[in-house]
Amino acid sequence: MGSMATAMSSPKTRILHLCAREHLLPLRDHALRNAGYEVDSVGDSNTALTRACSTHFEMVIIDVESDAQMARAEAFCEHIRKALPNIVVAFACNWQVSHNSQCPDEVIHTEFNPDAFVSGIRQMLKPN
Repeated sequence: MGSMATAMSSPKTRILHLCAREHLLPLRDHALRNAGYEVDSVGDSNTALTRACSTHFEMVIIDVESDAQMARAEAFCEHIRKALPNIVVAFACNWQVSHNSQCPDEVIHTEFNPDAFVSGIRQMLKPN
């Protein structure tokens, strides 16, 4: 009973999800919430930066739909890194995004497969 009470009272890992694709955002959020994460979603980087600095998150996921969007994602990542140097940052990309970046902790390439997406997040948040 003690372990059950501890599990129920322990705080959930909080993730900020930046995604401008209205069709994809609720699907990813649902998959993450079903996996036990607390998710806060935003559609633009200005709102995301404000929210990230005002609320504690363990991770920021930045959706990158194409190579053309990589520069914007990298710029946002740099802003997050300056404001919150200890936060975990991931770019969630489809397989068409070929540009590699040094800013995020991880670039997760995946077709939309909720299990693979959640598995990648779990691997990133796993203590070393």
